[in-house]
Amino acid sequence: MHRTDHEYLIGDVARLSGTTVRTLHHYESVGLLAPSARTSAGYRLYTRDDLDRLTRILYYRDLDFDLETITTLLDESDDHVGQLRRQHGLLTDRLARIRVMVAALEKEMSAHMNGNELTAEQKLEIFGADYDPAYEVEAEQRWGDTEAWRQSQERTAAFTPDDWRRIKADTDAFNARLAAAFAAGVSPGSDEADRLAEEHLASLRTYYDADHAMHRQVASLYTDDERYARPYEELAPGLATWLRAVIDANAEHHD
Repeated sequence: MHRTDHEYLIGDVARLSGTTVRTLHHYESVGLLAPSARTSAGYRLYTRDDLDRLTRILYYRDLDFDLETITTLLDESDDHVGQLRRQHGLLTDRLARIRVMVAALEKEMSAHMNGNELTAEQKLEIFGADYDPAYEVEAEQRWGDTEAWRQSQERTAAFTPDDWRRIKADTDAFNARLAAAFAAGVSPGSDEADRLAEEHLASLRTYYDADHAMHRQVASLYTDDERYARPYEELAPGLATWLRAVIDANAEHHD
């Protein structure tokens, strides 16, 4: 058989695909990619369809799929467009994860270069014994694709340990005033309650550009997630629910 313009020797395929002849021999031996033809001298000839299959194999290898799984994925359907859609989705998901990882690394590098990285001891000192690094991971999973998250990462990267201590002291003082207002029977929607709500909103704006609608979303955590409610409930039972009502009433005044 003579070679046509649409058929490629194994060396050509290795060069075009950026792989090796040895790898192509292995793919053939495991039944993943066999050349469709051979020359009269017995040399392997790969067609355009073979190259198309090789391209999909290499995509899946980049996604760390094993060869057995790739064989199953490619042979279960002749729908090449469907295969491409699947690969597009997998690559898009991987790209999103990589972007999050890159952002985290950039933040850590910036913190280290600026001398702002908190040690484990400092985190316990500033945030208390209830501090759990898992909160940070969960927060990134929930809000990592939002502008608010990007802003908070950018701003907090510049915070020094002393900045965090000041923020913690200010937060503790404000929470004490919240508890005092709650004990005194301050009603949600009153002028005093609205002033407290605005102070609480201002504290959020330390990290990101929160508006009143976002403020209400944050306040919902105080009744929907006991971890966010706990700091307030430890000050006074019912404080978390009251604070949410205060924030909701203030936000309604700004609708």
